[in-house]
Amino acid sequence: MNNGAGRRINGGAEEDDDEDDVNGDLDAWERTYTDERSWESLQEDESGMLRPIDNQALYHSQYRRRLRSLSSTAARIQKGLIRYLYIVIDLSRAASEMDFRPSRIAVIAKHVETFIREFFYQNPLSQVGIVTIKDGVAHCLTDIGGSPESHINALMKKLECSGDSSLQNALDLVDGYLNQIPSYGHREVLILYSALSTCDPGDIMDTIQKCRKSKIRCSVIGLAAEMFICKHLCQETGGTYSVALDESHFKELILEHAPPPPAIAEFAVANLIKMGFPQRAAEGSISICSCHKEAKVGAGYTCPRCKARACELPTECRVCGLTLVSSPHLARSYHHLFPIAPFDEVTSSHLNNPNCKLQRNCFGCQQSLLDPGSKPGPAVVCPKCKRYFCLDCDIYIHESLHNCPGCDSLRHS
Repeated sequence: MNNGAGRRINGGAEEDDDEDDVNGDLDAWERTYTDERSWESLQEDESGMLRPIDNQALYHSQYRRRLRSLSSTAARIQKGLIRYLYIVIDLSRAASEMDFRPSRIAVIAKHVETFIREFFYQNPLSQVGIVTIKDGVAHCLTDIGGSPESHINALMKKLECSGDSSLQNALDLVDGYLNQIPSYGHREVLILYSALSTCDPGDIMDTIQKCRKSKIRCSVIGLAAEMFICKHLCQETGGTYSVALDESHFKELILEHAPPPPAIAEFAVANLIKMGFPQRAAEGSISICSCHKEAKVGAGYTCPRCKARACELPTECRVCGLTLVSSPHLARSYHHLFPIAPFDEVTSSHLNNPNCKLQRNCFGCQQSLLDPGSKPGPAVVCPKCKRYFCLDCDIYIHESLHNCPGCDSLRHS
């Protein structure tokens, strides 16, 4: 019996060695295709031929669908422009799994950096903090603030994964910090969760109810399977819960949290907020920085109330507590209140109508709207000024410019 078992064990080991030899015999170019799974980027057309997936057309269709869904309720929903967001990152051993290439934590760090920059671009009056979960303990990696570089640099230095994850400890820590912010601020938590369990010291249901009473909106993006406790947390606090299928899907999900969400009913009240517009100090001036508590040489910003020096904007004066902003920050927040209406898609039948006098060039970039075969390409039209735009200009106008060039030209003429 023992000899037979030994032979079976040795036989199994020999089979594993044979599989390793097969993988080791692959050439470098074969291993590259095996790792990248490039055959998944092919699709079958009407004639049965394999064609590469048109990622640009797919991206345009997803963008148009998302724009229509947002615009359907944008006119009736009040949004919070001054947001206080904590990003909770799961650094348990589950984050080191390699189902996302090269690993989950590498994908998270890459897209969190993109998200932070996009968040501050769309929400210049808001602030962000980072909390990590490791070995069952929640740590505050960065205090809430308005400097994207400080958050990104701190995160890139702390990417080691170990131990279990504790969702309750993270919520307790974040709740204590967000309870100290002003009443006009909108409190949010975005949790990037890799584990399939949570190791908590108490009843997490009580913690969820405490977050609900504190009016903290909690949203979760999972990198594994769906969990009931995460879904329950989001339902109770008014957040959103989703599970990423791959890296591109994860990027799409996390960037959906960059625009301001609808305001909670208790916060949908008009408030007057005192703000200061500081002057930029001279280049050669020497003053004590209230942020770093040390003397610094060079340009800074002087608080108009107490004359203290601040390094960057927006921020809150450490001496008198006045919110310090600049006029461009307010201008960038303005477009969330009055978004541009989505452009209408131009149908192919309308484009092929010989009686229709169609613009041959995009009004934005002046590129031709015709394909190389002199056939009309995909285009959109502004419902107000009736100017035609290509899809790339449509995305640029709605996501970056926030003004229709055709309507502005008619207004100034």
